Amino acid sequence: MTAMFEDRINPFAARFVRPGAVEYLSCGGADPQLLAMRLEQQGWVGEIVGPHGAGKSALLAALIAQLRAKGRDVLPIELHEGDRRLPADAFAPPSPRWRLIAVDGAEQLGWWAWLRLRLFVRRRAWGLVVTSHRSLGLPPLASLKPDADLAWRIVQQLQANDPLITQAETTAAFSAHRGNLREMLFDLYDRYQARLEQRERR
Repeated sequence: MTAMFEDRINPFAARFVRPGAVEYLSCGGADPQLLAMRLEQQGWVGEIVGPHGAGKSALLAALIAQLRAKGRDVLPIELHEGDRRLPADAFAPPSPRWRLIAVDGAEQLGWWAWLRLRLFVRRRAWGLVVTSHRSLGLPPLASLKPDADLAWRIVQQLQANDPLITQAETTAAFSAHRGNLREMLFDLYDRYQARLEQRERR
């Protein structure tokens, strides 16, 4: 019974592919340790830029883990489509300590909310790191452009215990979704699940 239950586990399920769930695989020099050093050199201000599904959220999660391991106080804020302003309790009560605010999806903010955030961190001499689909004018930390090699390394990492997806299928899915790793993984979830079910019917 245990073995049958374990066979049903799909490594492409949301809980396994969400940012921070697995070890971040660097690409094009976007290494969390190096970015933590670069961020400090830039006065604790920077942006991670890339298209949809490029791995920005995953990189930010890995960077936050690095900063917290070094004793830095980080306040993460995650924005979704249509979030034009920051959460009402984002800065209440204000922290008496130095901290870094990490905003995932900062391009969602309206101009006034963005200006308010910039002024807020500047007045307190806090740090600010954001992810965005386009540059928001902060010093650059990383510009992400995933390739088929990275896509395959991610798939290998996820399905290490029970590989059912081939490199050729991964490359095809990556290409079909125009480099969007998130959509590619959703696609591979369905393929992997179908093969699990086929195997159980044998």
